Amino acid sequence: MTAVPLTGVQEPSRAESGKRPPRRPARHWETAYRAKLVAVDGVAGALAAGAAYAVRPGADRDVWGTGAYAAVAALAPVVWLAVLGTVRAHDRRRPGDGRADLRDVTVTVAALLGFVAWLAWATPVEVPRDFILLLLAVAAAGTLLGRTLLRLDLQVRRARGECVQRVLAVGRVPAVDALVRQLRRDKHNTAHVVGCCVPVLPPDDAAFYLGPVPVVGGFDDVAAALRTVGADTVAVLPCPELDAPALRRLAWALEDAVPHFVVIPGLADVAGPRLAVGPVGDLPVLHVRHARRHGLAWLLKGLLDRLAALTALLLLAPLMAVIALVVRAGSPGPALFRQTRVGLDGREFTFLKFRTMYVGAELRRAELEDNNINGDGVLFKMRDDPRITRAGRILRRWSLDELPQLLNVLSGEMSLVGPRPPLPQEVARYGPDVHRRLAVRPGLTGLWQISGRSDLSWEDAVRLDLRYVDNWSLGLDAVVLLRTLPAVLNRTGAY
Repeated sequence: MTAVPLTGVQEPSRAESGKRPPRRPARHWETAYRAKLVAVDGVAGALAAGAAYAVRPGADRDVWGTGAYAAVAALAPVVWLAVLGTVRAHDRRRPGDGRADLRDVTVTVAALLGFVAWLAWATPVEVPRDFILLLLAVAAAGTLLGRTLLRLDLQVRRARGECVQRVLAVGRVPAVDALVRQLRRDKHNTAHVVGCCVPVLPPDDAAFYLGPVPVVGGFDDVAAALRTVGADTVAVLPCPELDAPALRRLAWALEDAVPHFVVIPGLADVAGPRLAVGPVGDLPVLHVRHARRHGLAWLLKGLLDRLAALTALLLLAPLMAVIALVVRAGSPGPALFRQTRVGLDGREFTFLKFRTMYVGAELRRAELEDNNINGDGVLFKMRDDPRITRAGRILRRWSLDELPQLLNVLSGEMSLVGPRPPLPQEVARYGPDVHRRLAVRPGLTGLWQISGRSDLSWEDAVRLDLRYVDNWSLGLDAVVLLRTLPAVLNRTGAY
């Protein structure tokens, strides 16, 4: 797509035009999705009420009369919807966010349980706990199931290019290019950059740097550019030309023309829980919390790692014994492959895995360097590597060669989740930023494994590892572990 500069186009003010500004572009899919959320939540509440009334646990104790049970069951769907609305579970600014759905339902259940507990403590009302618990359990399960189905349907439609935010990016060319690349990595395709406004209009061949994104004007042409590309979101990127007064005037000019006006901070891969907006005096400030690598949660991570590794070793010991026999029978040499890797804070340790190559394979690496699919030269990855044994190909395909690393986890040298453990020669070539990968223990699995493994470029692997280091949490570890099995079964990047 070629650049379409709109030089000299100025959006007239209300006073100059004498007319109302253009209406905000409608996003009918958002309204429809929000209506479906309300419908799903209402149906879940109604089904929960019907199920609880049909069973009526505790009714044999004459806690309530039949009419009271019926009244509570009739009110339950309304109360369920009202509390979900109070916690903004139907907010259209975050459609298709599964974690937000789980959080909202959890908060709703906790709030209702808290109210029931207060009612039982502060009043003489006899509360049938079994009835309430059944009602809330069915309502929560129904809501999460319904929202999951809606989310899957939304993902299918987004894969077809539907139901996405159409973004007009405002900023300098490098920042716009970085935003485009970031959004293209979004596997759910939630937003597309459909145009950009830059401070200095580039020559025609500058569109090459932005791929298919057209340059549709300068900073004075944003309102006109919105109509040109049909955008429903304006994303302002860090740019010295847009100081605080200019940014405020731009927001004023677009308040009736676009439903979403967002300012993207110059921060890379910082998760939402680390960000908070709060005032310092009269100045709005974005607070960034430091990455957590100490405290109770960090100690708990180490304890859970060791307990999980010990349990897995006990359960998988027969399988590992069979694999060791197969490796020994398939080619001469030991069953285990030992290699020096670099772990937490640059400390070296002996890395274990089942041997998948012939003995002496490292000596042949130089002659195969031309077949390295990683052009960065830091990592060596090769499809159809002739050094891999027949049994090794099967083990690698299903990631079974990684099982001995549970011993590294048990000894505290590795974690269940973390960055890929690097070789010393790789670390010697690290730049200052990449060294941050060593701030946490390397992992048996990680964001790199569930995102493509060997198919990832070096740049993407580093980006994912740094994202994990900076945004680590027990919740993120749980998500990675849950997604590891599907990634292994899918076998993407396993060779």
